[in-house]
Amino acid sequence: MSHSLPLLQADCANCFALCCVALPFAKSTDFAVNKPAGTPCKNLREDFRCGIHTRLRDQGFPGCTVFDCFGAGQQVSQVTFGGRDWRTHPETRGEMFDVFPVMRQLHELLFYVDQALALPDAAPVHPELRRVLAETEQWTRADAAALADLDVTALRGRINTLLLKTSELVRAKVPGRKKNHRGADLMGARLSGANLRGANLRGAYLIAADLSRADLRTADLIGADLRDANLRGADLRGAVFLTQPQLNAAHGDPKTHIPRTLTRPTHWT
Repeated sequence: MSHSLPLLQADCANCFALCCVALPFAKSTDFAVNKPAGTPCKNLREDFRCGIHTRLRDQGFPGCTVFDCFGAGQQVSQVTFGGRDWRTHPETRGEMFDVFPVMRQLHELLFYVDQALALPDAAPVHPELRRVLAETEQWTRADAAALADLDVTALRGRINTLLLKTSELVRAKVPGRKKNHRGADLMGARLSGANLRGANLRGAYLIAADLSRADLRTADLIGADLRDANLRGADLRGAVFLTQPQLNAAHGDPKTHIPRTLTRPTHWT
């Protein structure tokens, strides 16, 4: 990560538990209960810490172990609102909870752009990437009112065009014909041992797919849904735009090869 950027991973100790309050969740396999946006989770303590943090999966909240704000929580808590928390300063609640999802998108975009800038094969688009990086980083330091008015969808669209160019440049170096499964419904697909090297899997639905021993080197996985996907023995080295939340949502084992910039989830066997 570039040193000029804000921290792009969650620092819960410096956040006012915004993901536990601002965001809604529905009772499902990911969450044990329903919770509307703006309402504190029943497990949230007065010190902004989770009362079941070490038992989230056992208590029916695996969705919490997968979520990552990319550092947006502490940015909103400590920068946008200058350390004023929503309990001591209840007047901040509305703005703070509205701004958090916007900041989360900005930090996610910073993560992807920073990743693209680290890829030598994407050098032709690096100048444009640096420009949008600076623009996005500047937005993360804007005040709450400006962030509320930001057309983040338009910004995401411009950045996504550059990320797509990045992906094409990087994957072009992979020999042979690459598979195109962009946005494909591959839920539960049997892809064990599949050659998906350099494949386009952008936005693909890979929920519960069997990708064991699959070759996913240099595959574009931006936005791919890997919830409960079997990655045991799969090779993800060099996978383009793979994130920690995607790994956290999947299942792997000691034979799963992952990029050096990511961490092997603790629940993998």
